[in-house]
Amino acid sequence: MNQNRPEQAILSRSTDLSKTAETKAVIERMVDGLNDHRIEDIGEFFSEGFRWMGNTGCGTKKGLKEFQDNWQKPFQAAFSDKVCIDEARLYMGEWAAAFGRQEAVHSGTFMGIEPTGKKIEIRYMDFWKVVDGKIIDNWVMVDFPHVAAQLGHDLFNGEGWEAYDRGEKNPPQPEN
Repeated sequence: MNQNRPEQAILSRSTDLSKTAETKAVIERMVDGLNDHRIEDIGEFFSEGFRWMGNTGCGTKKGLKEFQDNWQKPFQAAFSDKVCIDEARLYMGEWAAAFGRQEAVHSGTFMGIEPTGKKIEIRYMDFWKVVDGKIIDNWVMVDFPHVAAQLGHDLFNGEGWEAYDRGEKNPPQPEN
């Protein structure tokens, strides 16, 4: 084994475990707010300068206004009748995490794909850091390739690794 390993869990190592209940309350109210399609007053849950860090296709939002203008508004314009369903949540001090899905109707243009009217599933994972009752950081992974596939667009042009699972491709072997 390599003894020169990178340092792990730097961001969460010194979390204040006495903050777990407070963090849980903030996240539960925030998810209710998102399900109520709140935009203008969502600052009740997020600090003014919070960071929303998404995967490729989602972007990074610096501050509440960028989150509202560059995520919430376009997302709600593309997907109506949206409901967020966290399938699991974990809380540890000032940290919270969840994964789940949003169910919505594709009613507006999404990444150049014209509205289809289809009801779709949008899978996600979130990690939040809460300080003084507000979310200051939010790391997000939204499964946009899955969304696009439901709308008839294969972002991997048939080269996705699901082909290995179906036996259509033989996995490459690592060099020794």
